[in-house]
Order: sequence, then C-alpha cells, then structure tokens
Amino acid sequence: MWNKDEVRGKGKQITGAIKDKVGELTNNPRLEAEGESERLEGNIQQNAGKGRRKISKVIARVGNRLTGK
Repeated sequence: MWNKDEVRGKGKQITGAIKDKVGELTNNPRLEAEGESERLEGNIQQNAGKGRRKISKVIARVGNRLTGK
C-alpha cells in the first residue's frame, strides 16, 4: 500500500506534467520550467516514499522473525 509521500509525489508529477504541457502550448517558458521542476520533485518524493515503504517491510519481517511470528 502506498504511503503519503508516494501519493503526494505522484500528485506533484501529474500537476507538473500539466504545467509543463500548458507552458509548451502557450509558449510560456517560465511555466514550462516550473512544471518540469515540479514533476522532478514529485518523482524524487515518490521514490523516497517507496524506499521508506520497502525498509519498513524489511524491519517488520525481521521483527516477526525475532519474536517468532
């Protein structure tokens, strides 16, 4: 299941992609650059969330083995 960083990161990717396309269509380089930046930020945030989720699963598995569950 996704955590909040993954969801927020995906949201930033989507809004960034929209801004990027709108910037291209309206010939607005500032908006286009802002969209690219936001999309990249979202990608980083989503990947950080994935990493956190995977680490959490490993810790839970280790804990279960230690407690005999």
